[in-house]
Order: sequence, then structure tokens, then C-alpha cells
Amino acid sequence: MKQTNVADDVTRAAVDLFAAQGYANTSVQQIVEAAGVTKGAMYHYFRSKDDLLFGIYDRLLSLQKQHLDDIVARGGAVVDVVRAVCVDVIETSIEFLPEGTVFFRSSHMLSAPRQQEVTRRRRAYHDTFAALIERGRAEGVFRSDIPVPVVVAHFFSDVHYLSHWYSPEGPESGTLVAEQLTELFLAGITTG
Repeated sequence: MKQTNVADDVTRAAVDLFAAQGYANTSVQQIVEAAGVTKGAMYHYFRSKDDLLFGIYDRLLSLQKQHLDDIVARGGAVVDVVRAVCVDVIETSIEFLPEGTVFFRSSHMLSAPRQQEVTRRRRAYHDTFAALIERGRAEGVFRSDIPVPVVVAHFFSDVHYLSHWYSPEGPESGTLVAEQLTELFLAGITTG
């Protein structure tokens, strides 16, 4: 008999349904039916549909932040650290493309406290990334003629736009796309 995790089954069903018909048009009943669980089982893990939407993105945010912290902690030349961070955030965004797509389409429907939590956590990630850019500028590796917020926004706009054009069935692997986008970004900010 197959062991399943109710929270994972509910999350998978919610991602599929939210992607197909939208967050607002998906009922809790549809989610539990697709997951093959009861409402009671779902509510054991998620207090509400809002909690479920937040949980979808929370997993990706947590994973990316942990990876960022690990990469920064390993140290090294700033350009190598930024390269590793950029490749990682693109690869994980591609790996969790359906979750990210659902979130970016529906995040405005989160409760105000949840929206504030997402903003706080994304800001923490961006602040660490911006500090790496500042470090590279101080070391003379990165250009200093473009404001850091513009540099950060430029990189993350590529990441957030992935769901509009990238397809796992396409000719480029997620790793190749991550490496290509990273090299394009670094070419634009590196001195010399």
C-alpha cells in the first residue's frame, strides 16, 4: 500500500486546480476531491484556502532562502557567489514553475498579513542579493553606474517572467537556461 503525505497531496491538487481554473474559481471541495482526502484531513494541515496558497509559495521561498544562505556561507570570489546564487534561483524557480506561476497570479488574493509576510521574506532575500552586488562594486568587479535596486530588479524580472515563456518540454534544460540567463546578467554588470 502506497504511503502518501496528505499535505503534499492537497498542495499538488491545489496547484493543479489553481493553475487550471484560478484561485478564486477553485473551491475547497474541489481540492479535497482531487487530493482524495476529506476536508477534515485538509484542515488538519491548512486552516484555510489562504493558508494553502501561502503554503505553496512558502515552500519555494524557504528553499531559495536556505540555498542563498548556504551559498553565501561557503564564500569565495563575489562573482562566483553571485553566479551560484543566480543559477540556483533560476533553477529552483523552474523546478517549482507551476507553484510560482500560481502564486504570482494569485498573491494579491492573500490576506493582508500574508501579503506582508511574503513581502518581508522576499525583501530579506533581495537585501542579501543587493549586499552581494554592493560587495562586488566595492571590490571593483561590478559596475557602479547603475543603482543597485535597478540591478536587482533587472535580474528578478527575468526570474519572475520565466512562467511566460519557459517550458520544461522545450529544447533547453532548466540548468542551461539558468546558466545562460546568469551569464547575460553578469555580462551586463561586470566591469571591464
